[in-house]
Amino acid sequence: MSKTSKSGKVIVIVAPSGAGKTTLAKRLLEEYPSIRFSISATTRPPRKDEVDGEDYYFLTDQEFDRKIENHDFLEWERYSSYRYGTLRSEVDKLVESGYFPLLDIEVNGALNVQKIYGSAAVSIFIEPPSMEVLQERLQKRGSETTDSVEKRMERAEMEMQYAHHFDHTVVNDDLDTAYVQIQAIVEPFINK
Repeated sequence: MSKTSKSGKVIVIVAPSGAGKTTLAKRLLEEYPSIRFSISATTRPPRKDEVDGEDYYFLTDQEFDRKIENHDFLEWERYSSYRYGTLRSEVDKLVESGYFPLLDIEVNGALNVQKIYGSAAVSIFIEPPSMEVLQERLQKRGSETTDSVEKRMERAEMEMQYAHHFDHTVVNDDLDTAYVQIQAIVEPFINK
């Protein structure tokens, strides 16, 4: 894809775990070839079927520390006992290729990216219809323990307090409706 005057813009999607962020992001990526997912780096071990450089860049603690020291991250955060970060080089590579990077990141990281990119970033906070619905979604995953659901719910309550700091808020009560709302935000942004 050739560079355009529109390049340099980033799309940031933020949400508590279980709000539907990943599902909605995947739909955007499927429908808009000019949007590409920015692969994050992490210190957590790969899960079954995850591929280094496709799902994440899997780094040792020492490699992650070196990248922090070299200011290689746009943002990074500790989640549970692992660290996750957005590599500047990954975003730059996408922008230089004429794509719109899609960042699926945590609240603090998203706030930092907004500061760096200003009006060249659009941020969308995906909100669950209620905390009860969010808890049900997390429990239905089947991959969460009672303890991890509790921790995710505590974190979600904190994250929800920051929703008003983002450019747009979309309540994901119905996946299709939420997606149409996201399209209405993203299309004008990438086409102006």
